[in-house]
Amino acid sequence: MGLWNWPWSTGPSGFGSSSTAEEVTEGIDASHLTVIVTGSSENSISIIQNLMPGATNGIGKETARVLALRGAKVIMPSRTLESGMKAKESLLEQNPNSKLDVMEMDLSSLESVRKFAQSFNSRNKHLNILINNAGIMACPFQLSKDGIELQFATNHLGHYLLTSLLLDKLKTTAKETGIQGRIINVSSTAHRSSDGSFFDLEKLNDQSRYKPFGAYAHSKLANILHANELSRRLQEEGSDVTANSLHPGVIVTNIGRYLTSNAVVFTLLATLVKPFVKSIPQGAATTCYLALHPNLKDVSGKYFANCNETTPSAKARDGELGKRLWEFSEELLQRSSKATK
Repeated sequence: MGLWNWPWSTGPSGFGSSSTAEEVTEGIDASHLTVIVTGSSENSISIIQNLMPGATNGIGKETARVLALRGAKVIMPSRTLESGMKAKESLLEQNPNSKLDVMEMDLSSLESVRKFAQSFNSRNKHLNILINNAGIMACPFQLSKDGIELQFATNHLGHYLLTSLLLDKLKTTAKETGIQGRIINVSSTAHRSSDGSFFDLEKLNDQSRYKPFGAYAHSKLANILHANELSRRLQEEGSDVTANSLHPGVIVTNIGRYLTSNAVVFTLLATLVKPFVKSIPQGAATTCYLALHPNLKDVSGKYFANCNETTPSAKARDGELGKRLWEFSEELLQRSSKATK
């Protein structure tokens, strides 16, 4: 563990766990960039309910705010246009000059993801950065509309399909503009709890085997493996697009809304760990650093925390496991495609 994990320290990048999204992007002009940030229409709620590691909802909105502050055009996919417009309006109140576009997309529905990608590709000439940020955590057992365990479907497969459908746009944009494209997967340190055994749909969908935190860990390991295998493939074909993953830190957001209704327990927990909890601006820092900072040019297939490269689990570094995940993801997409015909 690097010293930059401590609040008072910084790492080789010059930033650390206390750095904010605004600080890590200070002075950077992103007015020539188009960015998609999934999960950017979500709002944070009470610390008593939601003090959980690897949380993502809330930091997406902050990421969108800061990227727009730096001049980027930000597309905000939202499960409903109503919630997306509310998020957009609140961001415009803070910065009336923000270039924001809300589009409807439900990551747990492969059909919805396909419709979003088709609409985006037809309406937008360029895409420079894709930030796969949205996620759910430790929810009760459910199957997605496509018959896949909900956390894996939302956190991994939806983003896997989205990335695949937007990849040509990212490659073409990089070639036409000369600006390197970037793909960023928001993972979690929770990935360390996964043994990588999620390549059997029957087991994945078996309610008797289901463990909320275990399923979350599997999906977060998949985020890293996806980024690493994608990076390998992009480098192999010579594409000027990078792919990296990150852990945002322990953050206060609404992703943990399924965990418990015991406010007393979480009040005590909040008191004990308060010194180690990140604010939303701090939680979005690593994402914004990977998205905009010039230090990340040509950096690909890496895992970051606190705005510095760090080492994920051995499973996350397993190249063969990444290839198996890629094949499994393709099998699930083919299965879904056949089922809808």
